[in-house]
Amino acid sequence: MSAASADHGAAAAQDWIAGAGMPLRGSLRVPGDKSVSHRAVMLGALAEGVTRVTGFLEGEDTRATARVFERLGVRIETPSASERIVHGVGLHGLRGIDAPLDCGNAGTGMRLLAGALAGQAFDSVLIGDASLSKRPMRRVTEPLAAMGARIDTDEGGLSPLRIHGGRALTGIEYTLPVASAQVKSALLLAGLYARGDTVVHEPHPTRDYTERMLAAFGWPIDFSPGYARLSGGHTLRATDVAVPADFSSAAFFLVAASVVPGSQLLLEAVGMNPRRTGLLAALRLMGADIVEENPRAEGGEPVADLRVRHAPLHGIEVPEALVPDMIDEFPALFVAASLAQGRSVIRGAAELRVKESDRIATMATGLRALGARIEETPDGAIIDGGPLHGGEVESHGDHRIAMSFSIAAQLASGEVRIGDVANVATSFPGFEALAAQAGMRVRVAE
Repeated sequence: MSAASADHGAAAAQDWIAGAGMPLRGSLRVPGDKSVSHRAVMLGALAEGVTRVTGFLEGEDTRATARVFERLGVRIETPSASERIVHGVGLHGLRGIDAPLDCGNAGTGMRLLAGALAGQAFDSVLIGDASLSKRPMRRVTEPLAAMGARIDTDEGGLSPLRIHGGRALTGIEYTLPVASAQVKSALLLAGLYARGDTVVHEPHPTRDYTERMLAAFGWPIDFSPGYARLSGGHTLRATDVAVPADFSSAAFFLVAASVVPGSQLLLEAVGMNPRRTGLLAALRLMGADIVEENPRAEGGEPVADLRVRHAPLHGIEVPEALVPDMIDEFPALFVAASLAQGRSVIRGAAELRVKESDRIATMATGLRALGARIEETPDGAIIDGGPLHGGEVESHGDHRIAMSFSIAAQLASGEVRIGDVANVATSFPGFEALAAQAGMRVRVAE
């Protein structure tokens, strides 16, 4: 890892002070979907022709992915904020470089790039920041190796990923041991370069952004929940992509408006991919008042406006079937459960321990510091709702943890200092300003 990458988090250390604000009111549009933004740039780069992306997330993660492709010879224009024009070079038009390719904090970027670069004629090295360098990559490199790729990792299957070019890839039929849209997507991207069919089975269906977008770019693909099949030897053709608002970013406001009395908030044009909206189902089981308005399709993705009103929440046993469809939203759900009446039980979410932080341990430790009654389990938690007080919590550089604690602070009896929040820019630049616009009280500490 480069020194610049290793020092990234330390150089940008920043804390928030959050506390009780006003009821959340009005209407908001949260930034574009991170998952769709990553994939739009990737497929646009590998397509023939010019792809225009609107609603692109101006976050550190997605910009890192765009920079990687620029370094590989793809011209990407930024005519205005949240817009990219990608001049595709085709499947075999990327140009290798000797220097490492920095994915920053983007796990999606690194894992999907591993698949796309496994089929290139040149060698490449993928690095990331200190957080990404601790995240498991063997789950991607092992099935790619079964396709004929050669990817060397550091001890423990960690990055940097050293990808050897010039390898002949062959399609495989693979059943994921753990449901993961990132691993599935990496295999499908490698499958574009492989001889024969690449078939992926999942133990639980995950988000199908890659499959939908491959079809939009003209690649023949057969997919259904939990299954995808494609063959190599075709061509990606440029198309325009309208990125919907990110459900994971909307999730913080869905929870905040649900728990803060007097709130009524409209979240505009939120992506409603059914493999992404498990939190919506869980909150409704808890008694949340969330209504979908004006359902429509944008860029091949289902979209709706979400109107959320304050409602008393009660504890539930979260159905394990919802877990894969809300894996990024669990920090916000932990907060909802800590403010609900009664007990909530979360199981089947061991994946949370290998995200940007160990999200089970980090949320449990932070919520306990604010007075919550929460017991960690290996794959989840048992949370008894009740009042919260002020205090200091650590996000450990995890953007979703930081934003979740800012929600908890809205109902705490005192101010909450949230440590190490700079990485919020990876997924939700401008969160503080948008939160303040809605009525929340979050500010950067002096």
